[in-house]
Amino acid sequence: MTMERTVGLEAAAPARTRPGAAPARPESRRVATVTLLIPVLNEIQGVREIMPRVKREWCDQILVVDGGSTDGTAEYFTERGYRVVTQRRPGMRFAFLDVLPYVTGDVIIEFSPEGNSIPEVIPALVAKMNEGHDMVIVSRYLAGALSEDDDFVSGLANVVFTRTINLLFRARYTDAMVMFRAYRRSLIEELDLDKDASYWPEEAVFRKRVGWEPLLSIRAAKRRLRTAEIPGSEPARIGGARKLHVLWGFAYILEIVREIFSWR
Repeated sequence: MTMERTVGLEAAAPARTRPGAAPARPESRRVATVTLLIPVLNEIQGVREIMPRVKREWCDQILVVDGGSTDGTAEYFTERGYRVVTQRRPGMRFAFLDVLPYVTGDVIIEFSPEGNSIPEVIPALVAKMNEGHDMVIVSRYLAGALSEDDDFVSGLANVVFTRTINLLFRARYTDAMVMFRAYRRSLIEELDLDKDASYWPEEAVFRKRVGWEPLLSIRAAKRRLRTAEIPGSEPARIGGARKLHVLWGFAYILEIVREIFSWR
């Protein structure tokens, strides 16, 4: 049995409009076009094992953005007919911004090919978006899922960040930080995710480029958008090295606090 959870609104009855809130968007059943975005940087071990499980018919477009791989990752995709866009600026956020002009889908799915994202979850993710949601998160912590990639520190950080976002912005996420998610492509502009000013304080202080997934979760909650979660476990990474850094944690703390007072 697939378990699902609608999140982002604190009220028990999602159809009820809060005083002063924007009118609820009528539920849409339109089948959206979908682009699967796959960022890579020296992920050859993972892509050899994971990509044969990704069915092209699940999405309307599959785009690969390569951050300068030297291990044959880009060649793997090119030889199999995938479109590969070369990333011009370092950092995950800039990988998505650099590939954005080539995106044709109404909906973007962010997918990690090094083993952390389970390909077979993609059809359920697409189906949930087609119920009319603005964003659907594949939660590692929803009932029925687990993370095999978390260590104690990263697992604790994810829980603390998510609960803090829920408390400050009246959300009900179980996993506000994960990359594996789908969302309307137009949210990038609507929520100013493409603006450097949305990230400059934390990046200036900690000298680390941050991803936009936590900010997407925060601003979706602030706008009271229709969001949901489906369970999806996170297997351990296949090959390569984790690219996390403790300074990212401090940067996200600053970002969460700053959002209390900025961007309406």
